[in-house]
Amino acid sequence: MTPATILEELLPTAARTWLTEARRQPLAVTFPAAARKVGRDRLSPSWTTDQATRALLLVGAEPTDILDVYRYGDAAEKLAVLHALSLADVADELQDQALPIVEDAIRTNDQRLVAAALGPYATQHLPQHAFRQAVLKCVFANIPLAVVDGLPKRVDQELIRMMTDFATERSAAGREIPADLEAYLTSPP
Repeated sequence: MTPATILEELLPTAARTWLTEARRQPLAVTFPAAARKVGRDRLSPSWTTDQATRALLLVGAEPTDILDVYRYGDAAEKLAVLHALSLADVADELQDQALPIVEDAIRTNDQRLVAAALGPYATQHLPQHAFRQAVLKCVFANIPLAVVDGLPKRVDQELIRMMTDFATERSAAGREIPADLEAYLTSPP
């Protein structure tokens, strides 16, 4: 079973029924309507009903359509697209074409979007310099580093230097150093 199949099985019957019908209609119509049609109940720690339904609508969609629903979507729709990048079916279809939306999400002030952007897709596709900046953005925005997929593997000397500089500045200003940052200040990659 693929991750998309497993995700679809988590959906309540009514949501699966709506998804079947929605797949026959244009993505630009069904994607924004998903939350109204299936609700926003929590399915798992990672997914709500609307996020899962929207992610499943993206499986097999044209890359330009996926990028468009992100570009023109509200925060909830953008969040669903970013979560969908964790599904191999969607990520494989997009290859590196989703990098601009990941970079856009990282630039926002919406912590949910920043965290969602730093999933497995970012681990595989973000260049090292952009990954470092994204990790620092998490530190500045008080986003737990645990949400950054692949962080321990992608830590390098430059990222440790950047984290150390940040911690030094915080300490000099009499501010607390985030607890999850300290592990990276004491152990080399």
